[in-house]
Amino acid sequence: MKERLIKIFATGLGLGYAPLAPGTAGSLLGIPLFYGMASFPWMLYLLTATAFACLAGYLSNEAEPLFPGKDSPRIVIDEIAGMLVTFFLVTPTPVHIVLGFCLFRIFDIVKIFPANRFQRRLPGGLGIVADDLAAGVYANLVLAGLIHGFGI
Repeated sequence: MKERLIKIFATGLGLGYAPLAPGTAGSLLGIPLFYGMASFPWMLYLLTATAFACLAGYLSNEAEPLFPGKDSPRIVIDEIAGMLVTFFLVTPTPVHIVLGFCLFRIFDIVKIFPANRFQRRLPGGLGIVADDLAAGVYANLVLAGLIHGFGI
């Protein structure tokens, strides 16, 4: 039963089994989660996103041996955690959501330094989640720059 629950949550309620771009499919689950948290005061949002990232690290660590290879594409809870970082202090408008989603996916795929090292060098769940959190930080900074610099 524990193994089954770990797989359900680590795969983003099964979105990690998508035949094409499971990371993108899993990232989509971050959007309704963000909507549910968007009205939180910033400190509560930050605490909740941090707790979610810790849970994602634990579940990723537990799920990694259940799937073949390191950082299996089936494990997408890390993308969801990264999306929550992307949207920190962002107003949930359709434009912000689309831009944030696209920016996060770009930074998650490209893995700009030091995110590329996190995945390779950190063990287990920490390595699985850290690169996505870094991608979320990069996406958040660019999104905030676009919002405040160009009034998007």
